[in-house]
Amino acid sequence: MSTITKKDLIDFIADQTQQPRTAVKRTVQCFLDNVIQHLSEGKRLELRHFGVFEIRIRAARTAQNPKTMKPIVVPERKTVKFKIGTLMRNKLEANGNGVHFAESDVAIDRDDGEDVAE
Repeated sequence: MSTITKKDLIDFIADQTQQPRTAVKRTVQCFLDNVIQHLSEGKRLELRHFGVFEIRIRAARTAQNPKTMKPIVVPERKTVKFKIGTLMRNKLEANGNGVHFAESDVAIDRDDGEDVAE
């Protein structure tokens, strides 16, 4: 599986829309800034047929330091949950890449960017 960067995405959009790359870059960055801003305010972001982003609170828990084997308290934290929309789900399943989605989908941990299955 290859990775598409923000720069690649900007280039694709600029080519498809025949707009200057700088204008597309400003638009994409503005979109991303607004997503971050609204989520940080606790708002739910629904992009019809694409998916829904929403804030979830992960409860505090006790974990174990693997080096010392001592228990440590992990405080509660906010995560961003993304639930895939119908159009994206259908498109991915139609490609036959063996992509399957659980009902719980995936939450993206805001602190370290690590994907966390819920």
